Amino acid sequence: MAARPSALSTRVLLICAAIGVATGLLGGIAGWITPIVIATAPMLYGLVLGVHVLPGIIAQEVVRLPWVALLAHVLAALVASATSPQWAGRYIGTALLIGGIQEGVAALTRYRSWAPWRFFVSAVIVGAIIAVVVALIVDLGSFAPWVQAAYLTISVLGPVAWTAVGLAVGARLRSAGVAARR
Repeated sequence: MAARPSALSTRVLLICAAIGVATGLLGGIAGWITPIVIATAPMLYGLVLGVHVLPGIIAQEVVRLPWVALLAHVLAALVASATSPQWAGRYIGTALLIGGIQEGVAALTRYRSWAPWRFFVSAVIVGAIIAVVVALIVDLGSFAPWVQAAYLTISVLGPVAWTAVGLAVGARLRSAGVAARR
């Protein structure tokens, strides 16, 4: 009887590592521009934070296996921490939160549905959480009502927009044969 291959084979680990490095660099850039965005245009902060959905979205779209979102997120957090160490703790926490949400939504479908709607459900959940957390950070109540509305809208739509980007990148990688077993 042949041994059953591991779901997290070397191939899968390397794919997640590559995704983690690429998206971790983007996360590091987001970390460096965060103080500027909060000081000049706090309503755009949700758009900046939305970049953190990319590791899991791309990994799940490419590999379509359990745990790849969380793995790619943790690897991205480590890379982002190396490039923007002042946010290391937040990167790890964000990776566990967003990766956990993405894995949770995938688990609810028993890792059988890879339709775009499933990815966007997790994006809206992440956006809602980002909206609440960041509203506290920037003292949203001190802004004009139109800024508050724009802020909340952008905070939810930021992860949705980045999810669309992640799905497009993942689909291109998949069609290029990245996920193909050789």
